[in-house]
Parts: sequence; C-alpha cells; structure tokens
Amino acid sequence: MKHPQKPNAFTIPVRIYYEDTDAGGVVYYANYLKFFERCRSEWLRAIGHQQAELLRDPGIAFVVRSVSIDYLKPARLDDQLVVGLEVEKIGRAQIFFRQHIRRADATVEGHWQELVSGTVHIVCVNSMQMKATSIPAILRTKLEALQ
Repeated sequence: MKHPQKPNAFTIPVRIYYEDTDAGGVVYYANYLKFFERCRSEWLRAIGHQQAELLRDPGIAFVVRSVSIDYLKPARLDDQLVVGLEVEKIGRAQIFFRQHIRRADATVEGHWQELVSGTVHIVCVNSMQMKATSIPAILRTKLEALQ
C-alpha cells in the first residue's frame, strides 16, 4: 500500500521498538520529535545533501527554532508508521515544514490514521558563530524547485 506523496513532500517508514515506548506501552511523547528529525535528515539526504558535509563546507547547520505538535492517537510497540513532511515555505535563512506521523488503518484499505501532526521552523546558521545565515545558493535552488 503506497502512501500518497505531493511534489514537495517526503516520507520514511519507522517501526516502533520497545525502546521507543514508555511504561504505559505507548510511544514516549518526545520520541515523535526524534522521528520528525529523522525524516528531515533523510529528506535532506534525498535531495543530495548530508548534514556532516554541510557542517564541513560551507560550514552551516540547520537548527530548530520552534515546534508546534499535536498528539492525536498513540503509536504502540511493533507499529509500522510513516513519518512525513511537506515543505511549506522557504525564506532566506529559514524553512517551514508541516510534519505528520501516520499508521495504516487496518479497517479501511488505503486509509491512514493521523497520529501526530505538527509544524517545525528551522533556521540555517553559521556553525561556528551559531548565527543565522543565508541558505547556500546550490541548496536554495534545489529547495525552490520543490515548491
């Protein structure tokens, strides 16, 4: 069953392991932020850039400025999830994402249950000074092509 994608969207699969859960047997709330981060990292890799390379040359990093998240339904041990993002807006030094975590609905073929949704605002910074800086032109060109 394929998850629908928009041109400015990206998804990764995530399996829930025992280490991801809390004493109640559901995914610990902070782990959803880790899943969002993994998705953004894999998205960046998919468009041809790795964070370690960007740190070395041109010496930039992407840091989270703000997050808003809604927990709608719990994920549980062994669940197979889809973590996704959509690029909402690209600024000179900022990227705004809408992100979600979904699980296939076992009762309805092709339907997805929204478990978590949120927005993430990241900023491009000079990694030495930790001050906002413009997104490099080669990366900006790729990002703008996604919109």
